[in-house]
Amino acid sequence: MLKDLLIKFLPFITLILISCSPKQSEIVVAEYGKNDILMDEFEQAYVKNAGGVEQAKKDSLESYKKFLDLFVNFKMKLRDAKIRNLENDEKLLSELNNYEKSIGTSYLLEKDLYNKGVKRIYDRQKDELRVSHILIRTDSISAEEAEKKALAIIDSIKNGASFEDMAKKYSDDNFSKDKGGDIYYLTAGEILPEFEDLAYETKVGAINSKPLKRDYGFHIIKVAERQKRKPMISASHILIRKNEKVDSTDPKTFAEELLVKIKNGADFEDMAKKYSADPGSAENGGNLGYFRRRQMVQPFDKAAFNLKKGEISDIVETQFGYHIIKLNDIKETAPYEEAKANLRNLYEKSRKQMDYDKLLKEYGKEVNYILLDDAEQEVISNLPEIKLTNDYWKNDFHKNYGNKALFTIDKQEFIVDSLISFSLKNPKNLGKELNKTTFENILKNYADTKILEAKSKSLVKTDPKFASLMDEYKNGIFIFKLQEDEVWNKIKLDSASIYDYYLDTKDSYVLPNRVKYKEIFTTNDSVANYVYAEILNGKDFDTLYLKYNEKPLSQTDGEFIEADKNIISKTAFALKNEGDISEVVKLGNAYSIVKLIEKDLARVKTFEEAKAEVTSAYQDIESANLENAYIDKLKKLYKPKFYYEELKNVFKKD
Repeated sequence: MLKDLLIKFLPFITLILISCSPKQSEIVVAEYGKNDILMDEFEQAYVKNAGGVEQAKKDSLESYKKFLDLFVNFKMKLRDAKIRNLENDEKLLSELNNYEKSIGTSYLLEKDLYNKGVKRIYDRQKDELRVSHILIRTDSISAEEAEKKALAIIDSIKNGASFEDMAKKYSDDNFSKDKGGDIYYLTAGEILPEFEDLAYETKVGAINSKPLKRDYGFHIIKVAERQKRKPMISASHILIRKNEKVDSTDPKTFAEELLVKIKNGADFEDMAKKYSADPGSAENGGNLGYFRRRQMVQPFDKAAFNLKKGEISDIVETQFGYHIIKLNDIKETAPYEEAKANLRNLYEKSRKQMDYDKLLKEYGKEVNYILLDDAEQEVISNLPEIKLTNDYWKNDFHKNYGNKALFTIDKQEFIVDSLISFSLKNPKNLGKELNKTTFENILKNYADTKILEAKSKSLVKTDPKFASLMDEYKNGIFIFKLQEDEVWNKIKLDSASIYDYYLDTKDSYVLPNRVKYKEIFTTNDSVANYVYAEILNGKDFDTLYLKYNEKPLSQTDGEFIEADKNIISKTAFALKNEGDISEVVKLGNAYSIVKLIEKDLARVKTFEEAKAEVTSAYQDIESANLENAYIDKLKKLYKPKFYYEELKNVFKKD
């Protein structure tokens, strides 16, 4: 709420730190009291407000002047906040500290986790790797035996043994072993993060010196190829099935003859429509649309991705038959800003948790995080059979172990009671059994939170961008407090003043012509004509309405709506007397018969009808008057001076 109000009332308050030439830093564009506003400070504020340097440069001199007026007002208010000693206000400091913890954690994770992780995927995905591997599983032998076996294989390969032969002989991956361990082309975000890291760190032709350990076994990796990746391609093909003769010709021979015709000028699309046995693409001239690597069977995939745009392949054999492939288009890697959102989702799913855990370990070392293992095990071994609820505070476990320290950060202890209090604030934890698994999970979350908070404390001193962000928020809090004291809390919304304001401005609150009606709606013209005939014969409209109306009870039934809102309301308003009924009105494929209930001609709203609008308008005027009075008071105190002529040189660096 506070942040929204700051954005609404103070769009000009935020500043950024950008470099400026010495000359610009000496130009004074305004002064108040004994304080100068220099050109570079004005430019920084204006750029932030405008949304960028380029947009700021396009604005007019008049826009610069108006902004300078507002900026001086802002600076005078900040000076007033300092005079009032708001920087030592305990309530404001508490709010600022809470915000710093919250935004600091988000800022850290965005900077050190998401930005780096997403950019790494983007950079890696520019290439694709052809990788082979040998897997030694640990489900039939011990982990120690499996590791020894993997190391022996690595030694053999380094001494000249063929990777492919070793894979065929020893690999436990039945999918790839018969292919010499080949698992085809891969790119970042498609494989296990540890496997990905190792593959991208391994040179082409090389293998890893130590086996990669996983829960199920050990990997030995060889990178056979690294090349620029084509994110997506569009291709067309003609399929000739192996078991179907075409014009009494052997399928392969026919495919070869067809390829010759195409290379001699025959239209590919026409040939596909006429001869392709792929019902999904033949009628589209063989067009398969866009697809990624590994979406097609491997022989087709390999041939298609090796083609140049517009090039036609030789005959490609797959289990489906013989293919002639034409490459229509190649989608290049999108710019980072364009690809970032999708890559962030991929990062979340593929490796964010692994990177997060690794990052928290690094942060933990920096803030001197120490987990007290003995204390943790003692607490876990004595956990009561209770659920995570406020009943914890009544349990003997709280009395016996509540003050037990579980970990320290910079020598500050964090106890069991603090952990439980933290966990109870998360609705997802409420009602869970307080067992070993639950305890370990909430302890990790609590420790991570405290590590992040401790790490974020140093950001103001070490990160200029974050320092600027916090300075911006601090200024916002001070301005909000001043607005509250000088404007909002001084507004008196007494009924007499609001009514007097209504009397002075009531011509501004006008209701248009309105109408109240009832409608019999049907999609059948015969029914509509029958109902209208019944009405003419004296049948009751409401009875017919209940029987023949096909529309659910209208939102307008029994309520006034603007007469010009739609055809039906216009029809109703055109009726002369209350109770009059219209002829059948055709609306597209539907029909309506309308009964006039009541008209309300255009008029000034009563005070009760206009009260909400009047109160809002009165409040706005009072706010503006009080704001102006406050600014006038500051101007008398600081006597600001404006050097508008200097603004002709704004954004003109030497």
